[in-house]
Formats: sequence, C-alpha cells, structure tokens
Amino acid sequence: MKKLFTLRFSFFLLFALTCFLSVDAQIIKIDTLTHWKKTFRAGLNLNQAAFSSNWKAGGVNSIGFNVLLNYKANYKKDNHSWNNEIDLLYGMVNNAGQGYRKTLDRIFLDTKYGRAINNKWDFSASANFLSQFAGGETYAKDKQNRDSATLISDAFAPAYLTAALGFEYHPVPYFKLRLSPFSPRVTYVNNVNRFVTAANPTPYGVKPGETTRIQWFAFQALAEFDKDIAKNLNLKWRYIMFLDYEKLQFERIDHRLDLTMTARVGKFVTTSLGFIGMYFYDQDKSFQTSQALNIGLAYTFQNFEEKK
Repeated sequence: MKKLFTLRFSFFLLFALTCFLSVDAQIIKIDTLTHWKKTFRAGLNLNQAAFSSNWKAGGVNSIGFNVLLNYKANYKKDNHSWNNEIDLLYGMVNNAGQGYRKTLDRIFLDTKYGRAINNKWDFSASANFLSQFAGGETYAKDKQNRDSATLISDAFAPAYLTAALGFEYHPVPYFKLRLSPFSPRVTYVNNVNRFVTAANPTPYGVKPGETTRIQWFAFQALAEFDKDIAKNLNLKWRYIMFLDYEKLQFERIDHRLDLTMTARVGKFVTTSLGFIGMYFYDQDKSFQTSQALNIGLAYTFQNFEEKK
C-alpha cells in the first residue's frame, strides 16, 4: 500500500512538473492605467531518491517537496499608499521507515496604509499575521529504538497578530523600514494544554486554560529588502523585532529573520537557499535556526517593470 501511495505521489509530482513547464516562467504585462502594482510568485521544488534492495552504497528511499506562494498588491496615488502581501511556504519529506515529516511551514500576511510625509517617510498604520499550516513534532528514540514523536506546535498554535502605528522609511524602492512605537500583539494558541510541561508551564506565553495573550504596550520594527543583486540572482529578507514595554529586558526582545537567495538557472529552473533565524523568548530561550537548499520551478507574473 505504501509503495502504491509513493508511486501515485510520484506521478502527481510529475504531472505538476509538466504543468509548470507548459507555461512561461516569467510574465510581465505592463498596465499603465492602474495605480496598483501586483506581483505573483509561485514555486514548486521536488526531491526524490530510490534504491534497489541490493544497492551496496546504501541509502534511504525518499520523496519530498515544498511549495511557495507570494502575492503582493501595492496601491499608490498622490500621498496615499496601501501595501498588501501574502507569503506562504510549506514542505514535507518522506523517508522510508519514518513517514512524512514537515520541513518548512510559514503563513505571513501583512497589510499597511501609508500617508506620505515626504519622499522618504510615511506615517503608517499596519497589521501582520504570522503562523503555520500544520503540527510540528520533535523526535526521540523510545526503549525499542523507535522514533517517538512529541507535538510541540500546531496549526494556529501559535499564531501572532500584531497591529502597529508608526512611521516607514523607504529611501529606495527595494528597502523599507517600519518603526512602530505602538504595536499591540495578540498571541493565540489553539488548545494550549497540549503543550504544557513542568519545564514550560505557559507555552508561547499563554496560560493553561486560556487561548490568548495580549501585549498592549509594545514596539515593533519591520525591515524588508528585495532586490536583484546580480543578473538572475535575487536576495530577499525580512526582519521583525518585537519589544514589550512592560517587560523591558534585552533577553525578552523577540527577533525573526527570513532570508532567501534565489538564482534563475534557466528559463524555468531556479535554485534557492533559504534561512530562518528566530529568537522568541516565550518559545525557547535559545536561538532557533532553519535552513533549506532547493532546486525547482518558479513562475512569476507582474504588471509593472522593475526600476533598475
């Protein structure tokens, strides 16, 4: 049954690959009649390995994938602007004998209204949402030397909703820095009791029996960089810092950095290196990192020409 499922999944990935190859990888259709600049990016990365039972070099049969989707819709007219972004990422791998395990998982939604003060500064009012699609597990060996999984996070557990009032600095089109002295944040954890342990009595800062934690008086900084730093080579990163005024200690400042470098190898094929670095005091007292190297397909559509 497992072999049949793997075979069907392989055919599905092959079909998806064919669909991607049947379209142009990058489309630019300039629309000069609208005040909206729209960009849509989608990517599919695949990896697979299979060995015969007598393969002497050894190896583990595996199949995996990750999917990304990014959509931006930015409005600009006179002194008013409204920027919106959806940034989604999900990946899994199936190693023989271990089953499917998650490798990547991100939901990021952002919306911002801006009122120009001058050509480099805006007054801004914004909101962003950060969470994940599926459960996360940590693995350890049991007495029979089998992998034992422990659930440590789940869909919308945690989820962070942050509203922010402040200012945005944008000296060039590819860099923005948002400084928000008033940034209340709601942390939501679905069924927090699942994650309560003696070492961690308030998972993600939420008390047992409750589902939310509200931090009213806080500061948030958000910086974004998105630029082709060389021909067919794009660097994109997003940094978020969150500081609670009521617990003003250096070790309690939250940080998250999402960085992706993407190289277009050909018309259809891209390779990307992704890195996530995170320090959330209420998640873990140590710095967390995640890294992934991918080769796959990408499709891009936008209705404007990038300024060089």
